[in-house]
Amino acid sequence: MITVDPAGPVAPFEQVRSQIADGIRSGALAEGFRLPSIRQLAADLRVAAGTVAKAYSALESEGLIESSRARGTRVRGGNAHGVRVREAAQAFVDATDGITLDEALGAVRAAWATRRHSG
Repeated sequence: MITVDPAGPVAPFEQVRSQIADGIRSGALAEGFRLPSIRQLAADLRVAAGTVAKAYSALESEGLIESSRARGTRVRGGNAHGVRVREAAQAFVDATDGITLDEALGAVRAAWATRRHSG
């Protein structure tokens, strides 16, 4: 389920793009899954069609989705994280009791930076 916070600090098209990308990478949106049309998703989210079109365009540029007039917009295969990554992410989430998402992401960024500089 995609939601948009029009008053949030992140642009609406980026909210749509990131939620769909996360769904694809997590495996929640499987290869071949047909996404709603631009007009339909825009109406459902109460945003301009251009907002959804911009998100879909970015996702297509990233290789996460593909669009065709005959088949609609579908999830491309090969983009889901592996089982180890999904299990590790779930274990991390389970261990982050009492902190915000921003704080948890900060911990991941710090660990990532340490990993990158220690190799």
